[in-house]
Amino acid sequence: MLKKQYSKDKKTCTVLFSLPDKVNAKSVTLHGDFTDWDKAPKKMRRYKDGNFKVSVTLKSGKKYRFRYQLDGERWENDWEADAYAQNEFGSEDSIVGV
Repeated sequence: MLKKQYSKDKKTCTVLFSLPDKVNAKSVTLHGDFTDWDKAPKKMRRYKDGNFKVSVTLKSGKKYRFRYQLDGERWENDWEADAYAQNEFGSEDSIVGV
């Protein structure tokens, strides 16, 4: 799930990325255009309710591709992403527009 909070000047947007406990993972990392994919993934924190969350501040006026990696093996899209786009690996990436 995505929650967006724009800055007062609307130049940036802080996006809260979250995955529910039902993904059955021990760890989750967020990968995307904004993390240079594998070079700097964002580790998501697991909360007491079992949900994984991380916030990322992004430049407004752009669309970004992203995916979640579960337990360092499985890839998942966000079920409530703004859109989806085909990638070069034969699957889809989630899209967030800010």
